[in-house]
Amino acid sequence: MFEAATGDGPPLPPAEAEQRSREIRAAVDGLLQIRRLTLREGGDPRAVPADWERRRPVRAVALALEAGGITPSAVDAAGSRLSTGYRVRAGERPGTAVVEWLGPSGAGAAQEETEALGGCVPVLARLGWEALLYKGPRGRRFLEVEPMAR
Repeated sequence: MFEAATGDGPPLPPAEAEQRSREIRAAVDGLLQIRRLTLREGGDPRAVPADWERRRPVRAVALALEAGGITPSAVDAAGSRLSTGYRVRAGERPGTAVVEWLGPSGAGAAQEETEALGGCVPVLARLGWEALLYKGPRGRRFLEVEPMAR
């Protein structure tokens, strides 16, 4: 079963990149088809997340980022960060997700986060997600993501 990369999984082996790309395209095509079938009055399927996405924002936001070509972070079996990229986790409010830019210790992810997270905003907007940039504890930045209003 296809699972979008949240940034907390193992790295994808390079040999599987083409297969992964096909899976992502198929998942987005399926997502847009669901939106077409559930939209009222024939609206734009890219404009507003479907109800199931609203109930699973981490999965939906991760799919939008991965489909947009943004690189997810990855961890090893012990949970140590192996690569720099996005990480999606549940937000504090229901129906929201948080996107962070994380990497291995000393890799410079903190210096990249404002620009990298800023690049995530238009990618998310293309699939109906609104993302606002905040500064959290220790000055680290993150995006709070929620579905655009219907």
